[in-house]
Amino acid sequence: MRSTAPAPPAPLDEDWDTALVVVAHPDDMEFGGAAAIARWTGQGKRIGYVMVTSGEAGIDGMEPTESRRVREAEQVESARVVGVEDVEFLGFPDGVVEYGLPLRSAIAHAIRRHRPEVVITLNFREEFPGGVLNQADHVAVGRAVVDAVRDAGNRWVFTDQLTDGLERWDGVREVWVAASPRAGHAVDVTDTFDDGVASLRAHAAYIEGLGWQDFDPAEFLGRITRGNGEAFGTEHATAFEVLSM
Repeated sequence: MRSTAPAPPAPLDEDWDTALVVVAHPDDMEFGGAAAIARWTGQGKRIGYVMVTSGEAGIDGMEPTESRRVREAEQVESARVVGVEDVEFLGFPDGVVEYGLPLRSAIAHAIRRHRPEVVITLNFREEFPGGVLNQADHVAVGRAVVDAVRDAGNRWVFTDQLTDGLERWDGVREVWVAASPRAGHAVDVTDTFDDGVASLRAHAAYIEGLGWQDFDPAEFLGRITRGNGEAFGTEHATAFEVLSM
């Protein structure tokens, strides 16, 4: 039988003005998604970042209180590099995030405050592309993001939030999942690839703490974006799974 080549990724719909990124840790978007963020802020779109944790358990040789300070500062700088000025940290404990109502509530509250048209998160499937097993915080947060989008639009869910003029928000059209093995859409990041690399380099203390002494952000990201770009018909591309809400 003749083998059938996979369909090329479809272009993402870029007809929107506001987005909210919700991920588990500082660095989650930078390991593959930041070049796309730079493209969109360059188009004048407004994007906010919400970190569920501060990544305080992510550097083995650094005490969590100090790690929290360092990693929050690195994330703020990393976001600035790609044009994002609004960065929040929800303060959930790094490494032991649990899916449940407190997490859904906190994310729904952020969505109601920011009122985005698109919500972007990280892969919450069992594996990353290539078969690398996912991490527990990513799975819990990604699942909670999808549910919190629905929660945010229901006035009878988390009603205690709807005070002082805050209202439900049912304007999220889609959730975009970066680094998903089910990605079927992509966006050209050829012109902003270097911004994505610079954004990842801003996490210098974290990368050093991992012991990746020969780690090259440009080479790492380039392998991903060039592979996506080959399928998409551009030099560099970032791929997303799109969940219609």
